[in-house]
Amino acid sequence: MKIGVFDSGYGGLTILNKISQRLPEYDYVYLGDNARTPYGTRSFEVIYAYTLQAVRYLEQQGCRLIIIACNTASAKALRTIQQHDIDPSRLRVLGVIRPTVEAVSKDARHVGILATPGTVSSESYVMELSKLNPDLAVTQQACPMWVPLIEAGEHRSMGADYFVQEYIDAILQKDNAIDTLILGCTHYPLLFDKIRKVVRPDIRIVAQGDIVAESLSDYLKRHSEIERDLTKGGQRTFLTTESVEKFQSSASIFLDAPIIAQHIELK
Repeated sequence: MKIGVFDSGYGGLTILNKISQRLPEYDYVYLGDNARTPYGTRSFEVIYAYTLQAVRYLEQQGCRLIIIACNTASAKALRTIQQHDIDPSRLRVLGVIRPTVEAVSKDARHVGILATPGTVSSESYVMELSKLNPDLAVTQQACPMWVPLIEAGEHRSMGADYFVQEYIDAILQKDNAIDTLILGCTHYPLLFDKIRKVVRPDIRIVAQGDIVAESLSDYLKRHSEIERDLTKGGQRTFLTTESVEKFQSSASIFLDAPIIAQHIELK
């Protein structure tokens, strides 16, 4: 049995990269629903339906554990799928929001969330952070231009500098006492260095990859009944709903090595 990683596009590759570095022995299947991205502008019903299709497909591919590496899908579909659509004795489905908020809730006082419009509108980070620490001040900022810039390969350009500065200025104008910034989209680590340059050095910037990898490692230690079912061939399989050539080319933005992908249909 394998570990599945699902994202609506490419950003989940940053999660897969960190997970497979932390836990290289396991077999992974990455599924990007690139033909139907972005999810952020879609309704709850559509996001839920698309995410469930991906979960079912990965289960058919022999995945025993699935990470929903898309913040929008984690925010809008994960809980419903966990509660109504899977048998936890056969399949576990985890997200990226909960481990992220657990990693920051104890030490932070003023938290800023940088995310896509869909994740911001869901208020999932606000709700999860308030559950763990109701005294936290939480401020959100939608960053609609960051994902298109990254997927166009323009994240190192001066144009990206402009939009990084714009959204950082906007969130700090809302709360200049922010001490922790959560990068609430799996694309955003590619802008980490630019963000670091324009925020105060005392502000902690939290990317999700290492957090999710550490959380998964801990999860497998606590759930030996799942861990022993996982195959350990160190293989990574890449699936996409769009053109294989396009996916392979764009994936190189997020990964350090060329890949071979397979086209699939979700329905």
